[in-house]
Amino acid sequence: MEEESMEEEGGGEAMMDDQNHNNWGAGGYGRLLLGERALPARPAGPEQNGAGLRGCEPGAAAGRAGAAGAIAAINISASTSKFLMNVITIEDYKSTYWPKLDSAIDQLLTQSPGDYIPISYEQIYSCVYKCVCQQHSEQMYSDLIKKITNHLERVSKELQASPPDLYIERFNVALGQYMGALQSIVPLFIYMNKFYIETKLNRDLKDDLIKLFTEHVAEKHIYNLMPLLLEAQSTPFQITPSTMANIVKGLYTLRPEWVQMAPALFSKFIPNILPPAVESELQEYAAQDQKLQRELIQNGFTRGDQSRKRAGEELTYNGSSTCASSRGYR
Repeated sequence: MEEESMEEEGGGEAMMDDQNHNNWGAGGYGRLLLGERALPARPAGPEQNGAGLRGCEPGAAAGRAGAAGAIAAINISASTSKFLMNVITIEDYKSTYWPKLDSAIDQLLTQSPGDYIPISYEQIYSCVYKCVCQQHSEQMYSDLIKKITNHLERVSKELQASPPDLYIERFNVALGQYMGALQSIVPLFIYMNKFYIETKLNRDLKDDLIKLFTEHVAEKHIYNLMPLLLEAQSTPFQITPSTMANIVKGLYTLRPEWVQMAPALFSKFIPNILPPAVESELQEYAAQDQKLQRELIQNGFTRGDQSRKRAGEELTYNGSSTCASSRGYR
């Protein structure tokens, strides 16, 4: 099939697509998915074609009625022929439609933040829509999963070859890049998700794609990554706080049960991970805070100008109490 047949958006087909797109509640899109095609509207009758026809004789009117029926039959035949000419065969899908989707997915998966991607989102969105209408959802879903799986396996191999001092940063880049790509990929395949994945598979596309990253990247690297994260935690600013936060929150999103591997680490970035504090442990918390302050000072961070503090604002650690003095606040 010529490529322009895919990109042509005008004429009767575009009107039909708009009707089906805007009338889900009336079952228009569902009928289109089942292969049904709405017939064109009946041509206007003689009484609608201007005052000049109203004065015609009955015999002429009957002749015109017969002609109108013939015109309607011709229009129906033309509409059927147009529909048959625009059928997307499996060969058309493989040679014309999927290559366009494949190229767009490649660019989205490998883009860096802020990159300009020279693809037509409208064209890709329309491509997916037409393939769904022509019953190619199952093949398209299979191709999408295979495409992204192959990409993630390459990402995993690149991480395995990373030296320890770059491992955390590269994992953070891979995670952020993939999650960013999903923000574009999932909306582009919204029709496939709505009318195939949710309806027939009882799943969701975004959940499926996140699961792919978990299985093909995170699960393979979690036991190498976690010791490095714990080591970095014990050495403040070995990696940037934003990188640590992104990875920890990302791991929690992928699989919440990984919290059990390092509860203290996750609790620094995810609320309500640890049980509530009890009074008997307040002294220990105070000691941890003092240790952190010493480490910050050793790494060049100062406490700033303390002369402007008002009396009573300094924290005091008196026995088991870590509360600020409440004098003057009765």
